[in-house]
Amino acid sequence: MKTERNILVAFILNISFSLFELIGGFFTNSISIISDAIHDFADALSIGISLILEKISKRKPDEKYTYGYIRYSVLGALITTVILTVGSIFVIIGGIKRILNPVTINYNGMIIFAIFGVIINFLAAYFTKEGNSINQKAVNLHMLEDVLGWVVVLIGSILMKFTNISLIDSIMSIAIAIFIFVNAFKNLKNILFLFLEKTPIGIDLNEIKKHLLKIAGVIDVHHIHVWSMDGFSNYSTMHVVTDKQNINKIKHEIKEEMKEFNICHTTIEIENKNDLCDERNCEIKVSPSSHHHHH
Repeated sequence: MKTERNILVAFILNISFSLFELIGGFFTNSISIISDAIHDFADALSIGISLILEKISKRKPDEKYTYGYIRYSVLGALITTVILTVGSIFVIIGGIKRILNPVTINYNGMIIFAIFGVIINFLAAYFTKEGNSINQKAVNLHMLEDVLGWVVVLIGSILMKFTNISLIDSIMSIAIAIFIFVNAFKNLKNILFLFLEKTPIGIDLNEIKKHLLKIAGVIDVHHIHVWSMDGFSNYSTMHVVTDKQNINKIKHEIKEEMKEFNICHTTIEIENKNDLCDERNCEIKVSPSSHHHHH
C-alpha cells in the first residue's frame, strides 16, 4: 500500500502548495510562478486521478476483469503523462509570449517563494520515489519536474536580482518545459505499447522458441503470444506439439523455462503431432524460417 500512501501525500502537498503559489505569483508578478501554480494544480489533479486508478488497480481479478485491474494503473500513467505533455507545451508558449512582452518582477518575493517551492516539492518527490507501477513513475516524474522547476526559478530569481534581466524568467521556464516534454514523451510511448499489446521490451520470440525446442519431447511450438499487463508482469500463451505421454512434466519444464525469460504466467495448449492445428491462419510470422502456408 506504500505506493498509494505516497501518491496521497504528494497530492495533499501539491494541491495546498498550488493555492499558496497562485497568491505568490500575483504578489511578485512573476509569470514563471503563476504558470507554475497552474501547472502544479494540473499536476495535483492528475495525481488525484492516478490515486483513484492506482487504488482500483489493486483489486483482485473477477468475472468482469479476468486479468485483474492492473491496467487501471497504466491508465493513470497515461492521463498523468498526457497532462504533463500538454502542460509543458503551454509553459513553452507562455515563456515565448513573455520574452516578447517583458514586465517588472518582484525578485525578492520570488526568491522567498522559490525556496518554499524547492522544499515542498522536494518532499513530494521524495515521498513518490518508491513504488514500482508505471503510474507511480509518472507521478514521480511530475514531482521531479516540479523540484527542477523550482530550483531553476530560485537560481533565476537570484540571477535576476543581481543582473536585473527579466528575460531569464522566461528562458528558464522554456528550458524546463522542453526537458519535461522529452521525458514525458518517452513515457507515453511505452504506455501506448502496453495498450497495443506489443511484445514486451527485452523479449525475443525467436530466442524463446529455440530454448523451448531443446526441451525433451517438444516437437514444435507455435502461436507464441507474449504480452504485459503493466510493464512488469508478462504473460504468454502457446501451442506445443509433443508425442510424449508425460504431458505434465513437459508443461512444468516449459513454464520453468519461460520464467527464465521473465514470463510469470504461461498457458499451454498441447497438440499431438498428427493433429493439424486448425488455427494456422492466425499464426504470427516470426521469421522466414518458420513460415507456414495458409490453408
